[in-house]
Amino acid sequence: MQFGLQHPNFNFDYDSKSDNNADTSTSQIADSLRNLVTKAENSGFDSFWVMDHFHQIQFVGRPEEPMLEGWTIISMLAGITTKLKLGTLVTGIIYRYPSVLAKVAATLDVLSKGRLFMGIGAGWNEQESLAYGITFPSNQERMLMLEEAIQIIRKMWTEEPASFNGK
Repeated sequence: MQFGLQHPNFNFDYDSKSDNNADTSTSQIADSLRNLVTKAENSGFDSFWVMDHFHQIQFVGRPEEPMLEGWTIISMLAGITTKLKLGTLVTGIIYRYPSVLAKVAATLDVLSKGRLFMGIGAGWNEQESLAYGITFPSNQERMLMLEEAIQIIRKMWTEEPASFNGK
């Protein structure tokens, strides 16, 4: 049996009403993450996951709470850990071109010595997408984009040169 730990927020006693407290909180994020991932690895967890969101989602916290970019986080954690598999839960395909995502993921997998878990989905957060100027297609379009993205990523990881015909 394997166990993973999913870390959904970076709210280390963050209080949006106090600028000093907010500065202290955000300055603690890297150290807190390092401590958490080290404890997870030393406690026998098999994987560590972060969300691929650009701001905090309503189900987890307040929008003004800190949210870091997921691929940057797991890249940092790859340099701190040696055994944990690392991944995003999950990467929304509408946020990155599939070819760029394939390259980012392959790079992280190489640098982490094969410890990447690739979590990918169609994306669901319209409010977040629009806040970052990202077009938010219909459910059907996002599902088709996801299907093509998976094909592109697989081809880029397994074929040289990779070739794809699609939208």
